[in-house]
Amino acid sequence: MVESSTYKEMAVNAPAELPAEKLEARQRELVQALNACLPSHCVLHRSEDTTPYECDGLAAYRTLPLAVALPETEIQVQRVLQACHRLGVPVVPRGAGTGLSGGAMPIREGLVMSLARFKKILNVDSYARTATVQPGVRNLAISEAAAPYGLYYAPDPSSQIACSIGGNVAENSGGVHCLKYGLTVHNVLRVRAVTMEGEIVEFGSLALDSPGLDLLSVFVGSEGMFAVVTEVTVKLIPKPQTAQVILASFDDLEKGGDAVAGIIAAGIIPAGLEMMDKPATRAVEEFVKAGYDLDAAAILLCESDGTPAEVAEEIERVSAVLTRYGATRIQISRSEAERLRFWSGRKNAFPAAGRMSPDYYCMDGTIPRRSIGTLLKRIGLMEERYQLRCMNVFHAGDGNMHPLILFNGNDHDEWLRAEAFGADILEACVELGGTITGEHGVGVEKINSMCVQFSPEERDTFFAIKHAFDPARLLNPDKAIPTRARCADYGRLHVRGGLLPHPELPRF
Repeated sequence: MVESSTYKEMAVNAPAELPAEKLEARQRELVQALNACLPSHCVLHRSEDTTPYECDGLAAYRTLPLAVALPETEIQVQRVLQACHRLGVPVVPRGAGTGLSGGAMPIREGLVMSLARFKKILNVDSYARTATVQPGVRNLAISEAAAPYGLYYAPDPSSQIACSIGGNVAENSGGVHCLKYGLTVHNVLRVRAVTMEGEIVEFGSLALDSPGLDLLSVFVGSEGMFAVVTEVTVKLIPKPQTAQVILASFDDLEKGGDAVAGIIAAGIIPAGLEMMDKPATRAVEEFVKAGYDLDAAAILLCESDGTPAEVAEEIERVSAVLTRYGATRIQISRSEAERLRFWSGRKNAFPAAGRMSPDYYCMDGTIPRRSIGTLLKRIGLMEERYQLRCMNVFHAGDGNMHPLILFNGNDHDEWLRAEAFGADILEACVELGGTITGEHGVGVEKINSMCVQFSPEERDTFFAIKHAFDPARLLNPDKAIPTRARCADYGRLHVRGGLLPHPELPRF
């Protein structure tokens, strides 16, 4: 295992850090330029003011930026980007800071641009079933604004009470209902943004299709590397007349995984299909009292929505499949309150992990549904290898896994083992025919794992697309796409059982 102190000896994406005196001079120059673009209350540069921006939801990696800008208008965003482009200062866009891959982690020689003050809902069109909002609007706030019209916004990440729509666009976020209603990319019609050079661009349109190349689907999920979002138009859908949840128990993890594949094979696309193993179930039950079966090796949550007749028919079909695949217990929600209670456990899995351990490391990989049981068994063996516990919660319907590795951040060796454990899980996902991320993005967290999944030629293509949007490579650089040199180093260390440290050192 390579100690973090050797990081600067490795070939990495980021340039060498500037000496302190040059860093201070660069900061003065940047702050002066920002003050010409923004009111003074929109510019932060003292360490006590920038510390809240040193990381996103992945708190293991932290650094302080030169400054933080909080623009309030699109014109201000444009001017700040033009100033940074002129000075050659990297810019990291930031939404609500709930991301879990370090995508909004600052760059020491750069600026963090927070879109937190872009929080207006500009329009809700009940006839077109669309909402146009600024990027700082919370995910859940869109559904709250659409509720009087009997509409809602479908993608619902677990952090939906806090995460912003701009961040959802950057990461192509999903949620428990993405199986039936799709990810962010399937629910966004149009995005307005500003490039690093200050050009205002639009992707997509309000029509069913837009002329030219489909750049909207390229932009969604680009992790803030292409342009800074200033406006988003999303689809709204009618709120279902009714919904019910089946809570099924299994005495074996593999049976639960097979049941998931069986439901889809039967031609049933539930509104939600989620799974948790016994450690996760026990943790959330102590936290929220959702009514889960504590003796089960795994539990499955399957939601049906639509008209009462549609729901009744689907519940009956799903129950038959679950019984056929060995479910030991089946509960069907009898009221809306009970349905929400069943979901409360899954929605609170991450906070529950925080109650079980000083720290946890949330992974995000995707595998074919048929391999769920196989991966869970492998994770069990990894727990023994790394001597760390792991809770497993996942979007079973699309195979998006969220293992939660429990560790103590005050023990540096435990953190290194947790990091290696996570990398091992991601490589297992690739080996099983999956991918290293489902909805959290790559950021800095999975940059080494990109070396495993993609060939040098594929990564070069990714860089070419990045170059087309941002030739100067100043917008959220050194994230998501590893250089060939970094991958070469990772490959050599990997053969020796080592671990190439990430661009920022962990500070707990």
